[in-house]
Amino acid sequence: MQQNNRKMINGKSIILGTCYYPEQWDKKLWAEDIDRMLAAGIQVVRVAEFAWNKFEPREGEYDFTFFDEFLKLAEEKGMKVIFCTPTATPPAWLSTKYPEILNADQDGNLFRHGNRRHYNYNSPIYREFVAKLTEQMGTHYGAHPAIIGWQLDNELNCETNEFYSESDTKAFRKFLQDKYENLDALNAAWGTDFWNQTYTDWEEVDVPRRTNNNTTNPHRVLDYIRFISDSTCSFAKLQADILKKYIKPDDFITTNGIFDRIDYQRMQRESLDFITFDSYPDFAYGLDDYDEKDPFKDRWWSMKLTEVRSTSPVFGIMEQQSGADGWTNRLEAPTPKPGQLTLWTMQSIAHGSDYIGYFRWRTSIMGTEIYWHGILDYSGRDNRRLREVKAVSEKIKKLQPVAGAEYAAKIGILKDYDNNWDTNYDNWHRRVERQSQDSLFLALQQLHAPYNYVYLTEETKPEDLKKYEVLFYPHATILTKEKMALLETYVADGGKLVMGCRTGYKDRTGKCVMDYLPGLASKVTGTDIPEYSFVSPEDKHVYVDWDGEKVEAAIFNDILAPVCESAEVLGTYTNSYYAGEPALIRNSFGKGEAYYFGGAFAVDTAKLFARKLKVAEPFKDVIELPECCELAVREKDGRQFLFVLNYQPREEQIVLKKQAFDMLAEESREGNVTLAPYETKVYEL
Repeated sequence: MQQNNRKMINGKSIILGTCYYPEQWDKKLWAEDIDRMLAAGIQVVRVAEFAWNKFEPREGEYDFTFFDEFLKLAEEKGMKVIFCTPTATPPAWLSTKYPEILNADQDGNLFRHGNRRHYNYNSPIYREFVAKLTEQMGTHYGAHPAIIGWQLDNELNCETNEFYSESDTKAFRKFLQDKYENLDALNAAWGTDFWNQTYTDWEEVDVPRRTNNNTTNPHRVLDYIRFISDSTCSFAKLQADILKKYIKPDDFITTNGIFDRIDYQRMQRESLDFITFDSYPDFAYGLDDYDEKDPFKDRWWSMKLTEVRSTSPVFGIMEQQSGADGWTNRLEAPTPKPGQLTLWTMQSIAHGSDYIGYFRWRTSIMGTEIYWHGILDYSGRDNRRLREVKAVSEKIKKLQPVAGAEYAAKIGILKDYDNNWDTNYDNWHRRVERQSQDSLFLALQQLHAPYNYVYLTEETKPEDLKKYEVLFYPHATILTKEKMALLETYVADGGKLVMGCRTGYKDRTGKCVMDYLPGLASKVTGTDIPEYSFVSPEDKHVYVDWDGEKVEAAIFNDILAPVCESAEVLGTYTNSYYAGEPALIRNSFGKGEAYYFGGAFAVDTAKLFARKLKVAEPFKDVIELPECCELAVREKDGRQFLFVLNYQPREEQIVLKKQAFDMLAEESREGNVTLAPYETKVYEL
């Protein structure tokens, strides 16, 4: 990682912080709270994301005395501050006087004041107020020595990622006019000859409204989702461009995600130094949706952390769970058990986080989130969680060499926003995609085979792909010539590409292609698809024989045929009416090879691919561990840092096959090692 002089995410240090709300507490508590934070090893606080009224209590009247006082105290005590633009909660005076700033439901009914994120990104009036406030804050606070960075808004697209205000309709039309230039092009892209949906005037085009059965044009919906991402990125850029004029050269700009319908690669490119994430693994223990048969539970959160890493290889956690979750009207989850706060912190660090900000310091005594607990309970007295945070801070001191290290992976799972967003409305795609993504995660976790998500964007270069020995692109429903050119180069240069059913049957508008499937992927995979079908309920499961090993082709089956001499049938279906037909084809292409599998990936299927392609258990010569423990590896300057995380409430045994340095125990170890319940070991090789 390139060295820089930022106070956070700088390749030099791992830092603990917390979220603090001085506006919710008596000023007499501020000094005591900061002293206690510092004593616990907390060096940074995030403030102000919901405090618009403290800066602009009435329209056009700006007052900075409240946070001036807090920042002066923070500076005196040596506490660093992440300052936020408070645009997630516009004030009541703004919502009342200018209701056009409000978001609306699909029928056009306005959301009212009283929650958060009740605004829309495209209201010219709201953007004007946001720009003025950001300008005022940047001017006043940009040079403040206590501030080390800025957070834009809070959790963009959280609460809702649908926008149906009149401002959104007008902005959507402008978005489409810029994209298509004329209605003939729009009608062609949206296939409006179907069901007589042709548009003859731009005023006829609006955001998708409610219809009978709420069914509407899928190509329109796909463009609408692209529009939402565009609006969100534009809103973030509005604030970032203003702040950049005023903040200190080494201060950073970030925002906290990750949420749906946002192109985070674009947002980071335009507005952010890095992304931060809000990590709540306890959602897996929610009282309403707890699944006792799920062996992974909070370990599923590693999938989300992998998604964060696809935007920023080294990132931060703006909100790390420290207590029980809950709102007054939804969400109920238990308090983390002893050791789980540490486990979840280490889970974040293992996946690439160099900043951990606990949510929150004190549990709120008022409002919707009175059950969303922080480090301290209502009384504010010292407790078990505070003691655990202090213990974490001591561990962090020993892990400083890990700072700036990037996650090590030989496997990449390809994604792109066209296909991500297509799943929003396409039930066929969503069923297949979810099956394979979950199965790949489970399989690679159990095989202790670290992987990355790799987004294909306009900026992706062949060298971005060459670092991976194997790339899975499970169901690239929408394919473009540009993406296929990248993949063909990757395979021709020696890479191994694995594609699954339902590949290549749509163009970028979401319309089906009039071509032999898998369309643009046929050349590299050497495959034709004469027929396809969902797995019949009568069959329940369809299996494939691959060199005598039986694996499942889940949910949907493409019946395959090779189309060139270099294409070899490796597996055939064993049941259903297409028993004996090709189910898996390998095609030699240049120096590499491409595999086309005719189903969605079940867990055992994904495991067999990893073994056959020789990317399973890449660290088996170093360490042996049970499936219930996670292995994550970060690398820097030729040094490898192995994180072994025990998610179980019981002891687990691992074996170090080579001598390794236990960074937390500060000693070299080899042989059998016992992990305590919820314990993490970190070894340097």
